[in-house]
Amino acid sequence: MYTNDKKLYVARSSQGPLYIAGKMANRHGLIAGATGTGKTVSLQVMAETFSQAGVPCFMADMKGDLSGICQKGEMTPFIEKRAAEFGIPQPEFQGCPVRFFDVYGEQGHPMRASISDMGPIMLSRLLGLNQVQSGILNMVFKIADERGWLLIDVKDLRLMLDYAGRNAAEFTLRYGTLSSRSIGSIQRALLELESQGAEKFFGEPAFDIFDLLRTENGKGVVNILAADRLMQHPKLYSTFLLWLLSELYTRLPEVGDCELPKLVFFFDEAHMLFEDTSKVLTDKIEQVVRLIRSKGVGVYFITQAPSDIPDNILGQLGNRVQHALRAFTPRDQKAVRSAAQTFRPNPSFKTEDAILELGTGEALVSFLDESGAPSVVQRAKMLFPLSSIGPVSLRQREELIRKSPLYGMYEREIDRESAYEIISALDEKTNRQNREKALAEEEEKAQRQRIKEQERRHSARRRSSRSSPMDKIIGSAANTIGRNIGNSLVRSILGSLFK
Repeated sequence: MYTNDKKLYVARSSQGPLYIAGKMANRHGLIAGATGTGKTVSLQVMAETFSQAGVPCFMADMKGDLSGICQKGEMTPFIEKRAAEFGIPQPEFQGCPVRFFDVYGEQGHPMRASISDMGPIMLSRLLGLNQVQSGILNMVFKIADERGWLLIDVKDLRLMLDYAGRNAAEFTLRYGTLSSRSIGSIQRALLELESQGAEKFFGEPAFDIFDLLRTENGKGVVNILAADRLMQHPKLYSTFLLWLLSELYTRLPEVGDCELPKLVFFFDEAHMLFEDTSKVLTDKIEQVVRLIRSKGVGVYFITQAPSDIPDNILGQLGNRVQHALRAFTPRDQKAVRSAAQTFRPNPSFKTEDAILELGTGEALVSFLDESGAPSVVQRAKMLFPLSSIGPVSLRQREELIRKSPLYGMYEREIDRESAYEIISALDEKTNRQNREKALAEEEEKAQRQRIKEQERRHSARRRSSRSSPMDKIIGSAANTIGRNIGNSLVRSILGSLFK
């Protein structure tokens, strides 16, 4: 629950309330814990607390459970008991202003990006390309950029790859070898990506990240991405969210440490971001996370164990909520020890033991103080949400989407002139020129044949006109003699037959 001294009340220990300092909220954070220990509710509590403070949030909703944040909560026996412990006898239940989004455009406003916006580095990861194939993709982007050809959707990239392959001799000396085999591999990867529904994500109108920074009646809007279907394609999910972070970093102005963040970004199932990820991309993620806080954006990773996050990124997550972990195997025990070592010790209890003993809704909590130093870890109970826990109905979701100020801005897809149309026009022009050339060659060949025939006939007439009178008399006589001989032979043969 937000307080007017720029503190965000999210948990309570035996020592009293635990707050996230507003100006330290952009120093990023971690919510970790085994399945069923309360991570999702903690996420909801933190998101609605930021919203009450006027800070917009963005979060992915894996099962639809977070959509209830838009509705007013109600008293339950558990909340009644927890409210008494926290000294809040009459909770003011309320929902948050919400915008629903969906990459596939089914459960919210569509969120699209162009191929050019995504860029070759992230696209290479999304397609699972090797180093050689990634290099060729970079070349193709460079060729398109130099010609001013926009790469907006998948069909643009497909035809651009085809164009580069057909004209490889033109580009090889300048950019390097454009292997037809590698281009074919990229095309196959694109085909697989299309089968995952990526053609709905790549296109226009492209999503404007400033639409994530809206407030309503003094509250920050909670932007919820429907991710139940997107989760079935982990690379598409993680690459999309990384692109979103990169866009925020690129386009937001520098603001340093504000009294409150400009946006808080919750990255659920964070381990997916780092699975099968090259060092180049991991370094890119680290850079974005490290620098984006200067843009006033706080990034909170939600995962099962801190060990899911690379150390160089984990070290940047100053605000931590650790729910219970289970230690059934040596690997689990190692994860518990690792998690315990990330906290500043509290002499009142052993951190490693406490992680195993926590009940549902309990957590080990350590936030940065006003100077940016991590506080001593506290064993605490997380606040209860003031909004509804669980999903909203389909009818309620659709009604909220239609009432949204964004409704109609992203629903209709736009297909303007881009690489596909330009290359298609060039190919059509080339084909037309080839057809015209072939027709001209056929006509020329026919003309030559006509000229030869005319010359032959003219030559025959000239030979005929050059014959002498004696030649004509001899020829006529020969014809007459020939006819007489022929007639005599016929009469002789006929006479013999009649006898």
